[in-house]
Amino acid sequence: MAFTIKVNDQMHRVDVDDDTPLLWVLRDVLGMTGTKFGCGLALCGACTVHLDGVATRSCVTPIDSIGASEIVTIGATAVGAKIQKAWLDREVVQCGYCQSGQIMSAAELLATNPNPTDADIDDAMSGNICRCGTYARIREAIKQAAAS
Repeated sequence: MAFTIKVNDQMHRVDVDDDTPLLWVLRDVLGMTGTKFGCGLALCGACTVHLDGVATRSCVTPIDSIGASEIVTIGATAVGAKIQKAWLDREVVQCGYCQSGQIMSAAELLATNPNPTDADIDDAMSGNICRCGTYARIREAIKQAAAS
């Protein structure tokens, strides 16, 4: 089935089954590999993208539910530039696998709450799993990005 979706301000026509997860459309059909596969059950956050500005787990979002929504991935240059800088300044990344999802969740948080408390950060970032355990540095980086 053919679908037309808007990803990172560009229109794309894809021919996939209607229940194909958005993650696989992005990675396998469009070649946008910045969005990662983690658990496939929306539990880890590695696959997070923005769907109309809302952090969304793309691994469980079927392509037929997208409609005219705008999709933004970690590959969009405007997404989280100050967050990415803070991530580097605070040396958040170890293995890096979860970081695109972490950054996408942090970007939604800062878009809706430019001065988050620790509790706000913990709430917004819950469900984003980091196997390396860099949670304290993630919180510091979000605070730095908020202050910049």
